[in-house]
Amino acid sequence: MPSSLLGRILLLTLLAMGVAQVVSSLVWVGTFRAHQIEGLVSTTRNLAYSAAATTQFFKSLPLQYRHIVLDQLRDMGGSRFFVSLNDRRIDMKALPDSERKQLVREEVLSVLRSRLGNSVNLHVDFVHPDDLRILNAELPLDALPRSWAHYALTLEPIKPPVLVTQVEVADGEWLYLASLLPAPYVSLEDESIPGQQILFILVMIGILFPVLAWLVRQQTRPLRTLAKAARDLPLDEKQPPLSEQGSAEIVAVTRGFNTMRRRLQSFIGDRDQMFRAISHDLQTPITRLRLRADLIQDDAMRGRLEDDLLELELLVKGALQSLKDTDIHENVEPVDIERLVARMAEAYRDGDQSLVTVRGHSLPYRGKPLALSRCLGNLLDNAVKYGERAVITLEDSADRLWIRVDDRGPGIPEAALPRIFDPYYRHDCQHQEGHGLGLGIARNIAHNHGGELTVDNRPGGGLRVTLDLPRR
Repeated sequence: MPSSLLGRILLLTLLAMGVAQVVSSLVWVGTFRAHQIEGLVSTTRNLAYSAAATTQFFKSLPLQYRHIVLDQLRDMGGSRFFVSLNDRRIDMKALPDSERKQLVREEVLSVLRSRLGNSVNLHVDFVHPDDLRILNAELPLDALPRSWAHYALTLEPIKPPVLVTQVEVADGEWLYLASLLPAPYVSLEDESIPGQQILFILVMIGILFPVLAWLVRQQTRPLRTLAKAARDLPLDEKQPPLSEQGSAEIVAVTRGFNTMRRRLQSFIGDRDQMFRAISHDLQTPITRLRLRADLIQDDAMRGRLEDDLLELELLVKGALQSLKDTDIHENVEPVDIERLVARMAEAYRDGDQSLVTVRGHSLPYRGKPLALSRCLGNLLDNAVKYGERAVITLEDSADRLWIRVDDRGPGIPEAALPRIFDPYYRHDCQHQEGHGLGLGIARNIAHNHGGELTVDNRPGGGLRVTLDLPRR
């Protein structure tokens, strides 16, 4: 099936028209053939009665007058039949047998025998005009004068079959009667659908399809505009609402889209005010913590605290910049993934023992540093929370960077894996901390970088989360 609405409507219309035309044509052809056969039988029956009457007339004439009457008929231009008296029956090449020919021939024989008697010796058949033979000399039709037979046995430009009846009226004397099938029954073959019917169907399709295509395009144009607006989803308040035009259904959909867009604008406006208020209130405690960090004598501890404060400050700035999108606006820059992972692993310690092990090496990756930090932070939080320990493996290549996080937890049932990224979904509800948003946020960040985040159960137990990032 075509993917577009226009293509589907045109295809279904063509199929519907085709089925309707085939069914109607079959019914019409069946009715037409039945009427044609009925008319052909009725006409040939009348022709047979005329042939029987002519035969009876010639049989009633004295022998010496029969040829005189024939000469007079020829001089006058003939009659409905071409009539001659021969001293034998003339054999000619008959038309191939068909259902109609057999039906008509039996009707003619039945009439002739009922009028002339069953004992009469006669022969009835249909002959093509080119195979017709006349008189004792068995001359073709073109060898005779035109006034003798052409007017009775030709119907130019078509050449209908000739009904030839030969009756033995006396010993060594055969009456020869030849006549065309009268119009419009000039064929003994089953006729197919007339050319006018096929031409009518083609003309109807040629007129209907362009009009239907134009109508569908006019009706679907608002849908294409609506699809583009839904894809771009302009949330700028200066952007005018979509024009409500088209059919009643399309107008209802457009009105619903405009209502949804206004509600989203209102929601984002309220969120902006909330983010601005929270970000403004966080500036003061961050400043106080930075001043107090300067009083710490341990340089290593002071450095880690300053890094945490810097990350917190970036989060606050990102919240201030988040105006119309759910993603924090950041510039793409080289990020030292190996250093970032190592610094994050230091935060997960149990006394002197580290709960996170880092393996492998990687080159700097061009991405959004704060977003990648949030992504990896969510993955490590889940790994340590549910698996107690985690192993981070870095695998780098010329076109991709893989970051695998393995834990030693119980894993996730296979049936629950498809829902693991759903918001607020938590498989293990015994852990009360968190809201089930971490993996969904991490996958969104991976998608924003053109990558993918996958979750699988490890064969030896535990869970493996793979962050696949392309290098572009």
